Amino acid sequence: MTLADFLNPEAIVTGLGTIGVIVTLFLETGLLIGLVLPGDSLLFVAGLASGTDALGFRLSLTALLIFCPIAAFLGSELGYFIGARYGRALFNRPDGKIFTQERVRYAEEWFNRYGPGKAIIFGRYIPIVRTLMSPLAGILKMDKKRFTLWNALSAVIWTTSIVIIGHLLGERVSGSIDKYLLPIVATLVLVSLIPVARELLKKKK
Repeated sequence: MTLADFLNPEAIVTGLGTIGVIVTLFLETGLLIGLVLPGDSLLFVAGLASGTDALGFRLSLTALLIFCPIAAFLGSELGYFIGARYGRALFNRPDGKIFTQERVRYAEEWFNRYGPGKAIIFGRYIPIVRTLMSPLAGILKMDKKRFTLWNALSAVIWTTSIVIIGHLLGERVSGSIDKYLLPIVATLVLVSLIPVARELLKKKK
């Protein structure tokens, strides 16, 4: 696989299978590199591959439902630890193509607006927020036991809901899924970006 393939959910699922999904989820939820890795779309494609043989193979739904929540949970625990360990210094870096201070501010506003519980659960479904929320919780010194509780709950809800949706759709798709895959994944990504776009538009007004 090339480096670009790790940005493509179908390539990850096809080339690396369940292990690739698990490792990518861990990195996407735990490290700043996760800002460029697929999350929602990867879970959806993995779920799809557990419901149909159209990709040339079939992933185990049971394995996905067990290990995806664990990967998301452990990744976020790592993110919290890094945030608590390094504090604001973690985000004190110049803007780049991936990491920007604007994204950090957006994640922090989300955290403050909805409170830790809602922010962590609903933030799972929003790119940028999902990756930055855990280190931010560590930086803000959120109670560790409380964070772990919400982290575990959100990891299960997020991964299970998207994998199941993909699985159910996969069971209903016959033949090649290529004509369905790109539009569905693109729609999923666009929908997940709506809250981000809405906030940016509010700030410009």
